[in-house]
Amino acid sequence: MKPKYFDIHSHLNSPDYSNDKEEVLARLEETETHTIVVGTDYKSSKEAVDLADKYKEVYACIGVHPVDNPERTFERDLFQDLVKHPKVVAIGECGFDFFHSAREADYQRQEKLFLSQIEFAIEHDKPLMIHTRDSYEEVINTLEKAKEAHPQLRGNIHFFSGDLATAKRFIDLDFTLSFTGVVTFVRDYDDVIRNLPLDKIMAETDAPWVAPVPYRGKRNEPSYVAEVVKKIAEIRGEDLEYVREALVNNALRMIG
Repeated sequence: MKPKYFDIHSHLNSPDYSNDKEEVLARLEETETHTIVVGTDYKSSKEAVDLADKYKEVYACIGVHPVDNPERTFERDLFQDLVKHPKVVAIGECGFDFFHSAREADYQRQEKLFLSQIEFAIEHDKPLMIHTRDSYEEVINTLEKAKEAHPQLRGNIHFFSGDLATAKRFIDLDFTLSFTGVVTFVRDYDDVIRNLPLDKIMAETDAPWVAPVPYRGKRNEPSYVAEVVKKIAEIRGEDLEYVREALVNNALRMIG
């Protein structure tokens, strides 16, 4: 059955939910919300797959975050086993991050990690879930080269916080952009949201972080994505039901 809301990026595999995970998952069913639970390493990716296997509202994204732990590599053989699960719908979150790590010292390691996951996504015909912080140019340059050789490459730019010109460059690469609860309490991204084609916009929570108004300051959860959708419709000056339906369709199209 088609969900009412779709949170494109959450971390229900986080220890933040260790005491009440069942209640949080129950609220997905109550609110007719589906979510993609995202891995940042093999362990959390496996946990995402296990949740997806157990709950109809959950899908999994498997991969290795660029800077969470610099010792981690993309253990291809282990991920080959995970990607076989029918509810694995994306690869990542992967990309570049030069906010938490020095560009000069860490570029080559991050590039190798990113490229290995791009190749894996192409091999398995899965979209990428991109993490990019202080690194839009590096991510765009890498994706442009990969796209030239593999036109089918696609994906989503998670937690987009760039300007409209940058957003359009990602759209030219056939990538979507997702926005978090941050848009409910800052106006920095209104111009981008207002001017993007609606079919290139996704809603996410990045739960347990950045809870939207009216939950700001509390632990976030996927069912709160409804507040992000509401704000996107308000910013665009469009009917809420129209936007809600479009964003769900965008998510379903991405995961196939």
